[in-house]
Amino acid sequence: MQDVLICRNINKTYQDGSNATPVLHDISLSIKAGEHVAILGSSGSGKSTLLHILGGLDKPSSGDVEFNGKSLSKLSGNTLAKLRNDEMGFIYQFHHLLGEFTALENVAMPLRIRGLSTKAAHNKAKLMLDEVGLSHRVDHLPSTMSGGERQRVAIARALVTEPSVVLADEPTGNLDDTTGEQIYKLLTSLSEKKGTAFVVVTHDILLAEKMDRVLKIKDGRLVSQALSKESQNARP
Repeated sequence: MQDVLICRNINKTYQDGSNATPVLHDISLSIKAGEHVAILGSSGSGKSTLLHILGGLDKPSSGDVEFNGKSLSKLSGNTLAKLRNDEMGFIYQFHHLLGEFTALENVAMPLRIRGLSTKAAHNKAKLMLDEVGLSHRVDHLPSTMSGGERQRVAIARALVTEPSVVLADEPTGNLDDTTGEQIYKLLTSLSEKKGTAFVVVTHDILLAEKMDRVLKIKDGRLVSQALSKESQNARP
């Protein structure tokens, strides 16, 4: 399988005047097309910062990220924004839906930004909402939905552009166990249909073990990369 994301010797230090706070130290890794990878670490370990750098939402202090052969550091702001819209999806613990827009309008938003007509964007958004089991909620505002429903809308929004990779930051962290399990099964089902790679940042060991591979970060350093236990058990 082809590498969709390659991260080489990433370091990140935040500077506040004369105070320097190192967050990431010499991290290198790769993510293959269609692969499900967990980045596991405690709060403050640097895992969310790494996810933001992988998605081009933050810049490393040194090192480079390649996405489908393109160096993110060499792209202009507009080109990077277009790449994120065209080829990446983002899911967060708190869904970040726009409260004044319906589920349909929220899911259609990335397509409208891309330049699709309202009709075309809404048609694709309806199909995606049906995929996540929310065809009956297309005209509802986020405030009228449950936490699990809002997260499913956020997943639909992340996948409607058919991205190469979805970057998820604690996507089940704000949900009860049953709903979290449903969201995980939904993610893997949609990934298998569309061949999307998933990179999931979490501190949940049980969730991490369901992925193909687990990367562990401690104090900003990558301390291990291994197949998950479920992947090992599935091997003949």
